[in-house]
Amino acid sequence: MPIEPVAIEPPEHPLHALTTYELTYYRRRLENALAFLDKQDPIPPIRADLQAALDSVIAEQQDRARLAANT
Repeated sequence: MPIEPVAIEPPEHPLHALTTYELTYYRRRLENALAFLDKQDPIPPIRADLQAALDSVIAEQQDRARLAANT
């Protein structure tokens, strides 16, 4: 059974320039794609790229939360 390729388009702007909503939406799309890929056997190699993108989004969200807490 062929698997549909998982393609998550990167945002048009760098992560630091996204609104909170855009960042949250991008994170949700990445998490859903990773959940789908985790069900595949074998796990496709693109999963590592998506995980790296998710890690970057989480880091950006944590930075924003830290900055908000300091104000």
